[in-house]
Amino acid sequence: MTLRIDERIDERYALLTPQERRAADAVLSHLDDLATYSAAELADLAGVSKATMSRLFRHLDFDDFASVREHARALRNSGVPLAVEDGIEPAAHLEREVDNLRRALGALEVVLPHTVSLVTAAERVSVVGMRNSYPVALHLRQQLAQVRHNVTLTPQPGQTMGEDLVSLTAHDVVLVIGFRRRVESFDAMMASLAASEASVILVSDASGRAYAHLVEVWIECPLESRGAFDSYAAAMSVVSVLSDAVLKATDGATTRVRSISAAYERLAEIQTT
Repeated sequence: MTLRIDERIDERYALLTPQERRAADAVLSHLDDLATYSAAELADLAGVSKATMSRLFRHLDFDDFASVREHARALRNSGVPLAVEDGIEPAAHLEREVDNLRRALGALEVVLPHTVSLVTAAERVSVVGMRNSYPVALHLRQQLAQVRHNVTLTPQPGQTMGEDLVSLTAHDVVLVIGFRRRVESFDAMMASLAASEASVILVSDASGRAYAHLVEVWIECPLESRGAFDSYAAAMSVVSVLSDAVLKATDGATTRVRSISAAYERLAEIQTT
């Protein structure tokens, strides 16, 4: 199976020159709308020469930028819903989901022990998610709140981020869910988090590589789908595996789970049959 351009960059990133890495970072940052740029415009965005951009494309096994643009269009990798003329074949959809899961859980496995150590040791865990990242962040917060105390979701509906970011300390962990098509303020937020004393963990698709140098842990989680819309199945699996690992590593977590279940019963909140 032919590798996508982001997979080719991941595979060969360590072999690229510093200038070619800058060019590759620009490509990853603009996967959503790569087909709308010219080679010269991408080179300007990366701060490299057009010749460097051309060398990168050759190293990634593309003949020229025209073939890159064709590849980008074929991938439907922008996250913008684009109609699929013949619909989604379930078998092809399953194949893509299995690939996404394999890649996401493989990336998580590498950093899981350190991530769990950070989350279990923190006095407070803040989970951040906006727009399409919000449902994943909401689910992660709900799972972690079953396991440990002092887990918050930021921002709350109708609220801003400033009041939550200003009080971060070295005892805090911030888990950022930041998938593509992020809000305009995402860059500023990540810079602010990097300048804080908190440990920052980022869960994102390949475009999140641009923020990897700002965080302590980066977990790449692909969203690619055979259809018009991004798929968050792999992201939800990452949440499940991470939460389960935190449960196993947290003293008193089982007692907390039982206490929460008892509270559900007292408040008649959850059906038991």
